Formats: sequence, structure tokens, C-alpha cells
Amino acid sequence: MPNIKELEDFVSQVRRDIVRQVHNVSSGHPGGSLGCTEFFVALYQEVMKRKEGFDMDGKDEDLFFLSNGHISPVFYSVLARSGYFPVDELNTFRKIDSRLQGHPTTHEGLPGIRVASGSLGQGMSVALGAAQTKKLNGDDNLVYSLHGDGELQEGQNWEAIMYAAANKIDNIISTVDLNGQQIDGSTNEVLNLGSVRAKFEAFGWDVLDIEKGNDMEAILEGLKEAKSRTGKGKPVCILLHTIMGHGVDFMMQGHAWHGKAPNDEQLEKALAQNPETLGDY
Repeated sequence: MPNIKELEDFVSQVRRDIVRQVHNVSSGHPGGSLGCTEFFVALYQEVMKRKEGFDMDGKDEDLFFLSNGHISPVFYSVLARSGYFPVDELNTFRKIDSRLQGHPTTHEGLPGIRVASGSLGQGMSVALGAAQTKKLNGDDNLVYSLHGDGELQEGQNWEAIMYAAANKIDNIISTVDLNGQQIDGSTNEVLNLGSVRAKFEAFGWDVLDIEKGNDMEAILEGLKEAKSRTGKGKPVCILLHTIMGHGVDFMMQGHAWHGKAPNDEQLEKALAQNPETLGDY
């Protein structure tokens, strides 16, 4: 059984890493990163089958693709604290010649990064290609992907979503972070998405909701349920209902902290709300 307390301690440390990375260079995207922290920790610490070392082939293991690449601070923190690269490298976030660019890239050879994901809307296509490759190679492991709800306004997503169902790519679990916010405001105000569930279902996907997207037990249960639905002829979609900026009270709700760095005073407030549990870098 997962140790929920240990996972929640991990989450607290990752949240510290997120705000410290962004504060360090006065640049980055803390809001969505904080909102998806529990999801990343659950995925990398409990759910995905991972093998020792890292290679781009990704054979005989589960794979993850981050499509909304601007939430790189949470991705980098979880990768580092899961052993992919040294934790103290988080100090180089967004700096010149760093492997930890603002959006993940591959030419620096950062372990754990399988695709450059700065341009929104492309991650679904890449993840489906990887999933189809696994099926063709007889590899029964799964592919996971994460997408922003505002990102679904990009049309390429829907071509890929249609392709997945038409080709019965049933070894993928794609999660949509439904926080209702994007850089210019709420998704309802910018370009209303309507029912995301109805859209995915109309395109032939099996859809489930995790209503408490910032609750570790709910996420673990939801991911377990999603895995049980794979291999049955349909791609699987999780609608993850999160709160942007979760864990830092003044960053929660609204879109203001989508891409805004905390100042010194705000950093201290954020850190005070998230105790150090694994050691800062």
C-alpha cells in the first residue's frame, strides 16, 4: 500500500522547489506547476513502471510526455527527486546554457525528457506515436501524457484524439488538467471549451474524472482505475480537476500566477506554507 504521508511530504518539497526555481530567475510558470504537483508525484513515485537509467528508446517501461511544457518547474523537480539528475541542478533553471530550459527540450540531453514541449498542442500526437510504437513492438507497457485545458483550444489535439480512437490505441492514458485557467483569463472567458468529457467521448475515448485533483488518495485511485480500463479497445482520458496555484494560498484560483514569479516576501510566504521535507537544493 502507498504511504500517503510520505507522498504528501514529497509534494511539499516539490512545491518548495517550484517556487524557488521561479523566484531564482524571476521567470517561469508556478500556477499550473503547483496545481499538478500531486499528479506528478503519484505518477513517478507510485504508478509508472520505470527502469534503472534513462534511454530515449523507452522499451520495457511506461513513458510520460508533458504536452503543456510551460509547467516545467514541477516536472524538473519530480525528475530530479526521482533520481534522473542531481537535485542541485535545479539551481540552473532557465539560465543560459542550462539543461533546464523554461520549456523542456531534448538537445541538452536531460534525463527524463523525451520531447521538446514548448509549442502547445503537439504532445498528444507524440504520445500516441509512442503508444502505437509500443503496440507494434509487442511492448505491453503504457504511455501517459498531460495536457492543459486551455491547450485543448489548439486544433492539432483533436486530429490526434480522433486518430487514437480510430486506431484503437488503448495503451495510453492522457490526463487533462482542468483548472479552468489560462494565461489571459479563465478558459470560459477566452474560448469556452464546453463539456470536455462530452467531446472526448464523442471522439471515442473512455473518460473518467478525478474530482479531487489535489488529493493524493483520489489521484492514486483514479490512476488505478484508468489503468484497469486500458487494453479494451479505447484510449483512456482522465479529467483531473485541480486548483491553479494549489498549496500557496495567495496563488490559488484565478490566472494571475500562470506565468508570474514571486518576489522575496512572497517566496517566504510560499515556503512557510510548504515545510521542507527532503532537503532544499
